[in-house]
Amino acid sequence: MSRQVPLNLRDLDLPAMAAALGGYGVDAAKATRVFAAVHRDGVARVDGLDWLSAPIRRALAADAVFPDLEIVERRRAADGFVKYLLHLPDGGRIEAVRIPLPDPDDARDLKRRRQRGEAAGLVALPTAKYTLCISSQLGCALACDFCATGRLRPAGGVRNLAVWEMLAQVRAMRAEADHPVCGVLFLGMGEPLLNYDNVIRTAQILSHPAGPAIAGESISLSTVGVAPAIRRFAAERHRFRLIISLAAATGEARLPLMPAEGRWPLAEIMVAVREYAAVCRSRVTFAYVGISGVNMGREDARKLVELLAGLRAKVTLIDVNDDSGRYHPPTDDEVRGFRDELLAHHIPVSRRYAGGREIGAACGTLAATRAGGAVF
Repeated sequence: MSRQVPLNLRDLDLPAMAAALGGYGVDAAKATRVFAAVHRDGVARVDGLDWLSAPIRRALAADAVFPDLEIVERRRAADGFVKYLLHLPDGGRIEAVRIPLPDPDDARDLKRRRQRGEAAGLVALPTAKYTLCISSQLGCALACDFCATGRLRPAGGVRNLAVWEMLAQVRAMRAEADHPVCGVLFLGMGEPLLNYDNVIRTAQILSHPAGPAIAGESISLSTVGVAPAIRRFAAERHRFRLIISLAAATGEARLPLMPAEGRWPLAEIMVAVREYAAVCRSRVTFAYVGISGVNMGREDARKLVELLAGLRAKVTLIDVNDDSGRYHPPTDDEVRGFRDELLAHHIPVSRRYAGGREIGAACGTLAATRAGGAVF
């Protein structure tokens, strides 16, 4: 058969791959083997698919393509975070981050030792595995006031990344990882739920047993609150996790920080989140960007308690990372007061470590920058 459009095998989930390869006489079982070779093993040539007949390989070789992203550079921070700068086919550049994680047992042991007063402050634990933070768009149109990505203006404008472009980020980082990759966060550049179909297909490929086989519960999509997409996500009952990003507990306070509030008001978002909570098997995670003197008072915490009333929720505090210098991370006293208010109402709260700051790899700093750390 002859195709006018190249067959991009790296862009196909299993049903699409089976359908496409069926036209070449490939049965379902062998299509699954091709899927595994492409998405799990990283095969980049048709002649590597030696279980296919020679005539089928010749036909596929004439039509199939295996596009990839160019790694412009890698920057390693002192804490082990690695940021990748990648070149897109249209000239744009995106970033992705490899995040080191300790063994869970070591982390739990450290927590117990802290509670007993046997360990103080931050203690570096050996890396046992990685989670990967990837981008879903080139740039971001939502322009959160504290986020460097929202201030980036790509030459061709903000656009959605294709499935293969997101998978290429994962493939590049997995290939160089010296420990297993256990999770993926759609938390890099862009709003994942504005690229819903491609992001979901990417997550399905990443979690497929014949693919990278990353547990669905270890794949997270972070959103500022695209209410219609949250409702769709809930209705489709995906295994992946949503993280709802907040910077305030009322629409009035949120609007100056997150202009998307004007399009999807917090009240509407929470209706959608409650639909999601009804089918979610665990607590709903809310990421709260903490800004000193802006949203970290006890009254702010009490308003957050009111917002989350009746939900099985947990809150992750994220220190703001604003390279403009207008916003500053909360003080320890602000964090303690805010946390104590939530804990008093039985809402679990944790503080996310802001890793890779010196290389612009922390939340809110991804903007295709080239500074800091060690280039390798």
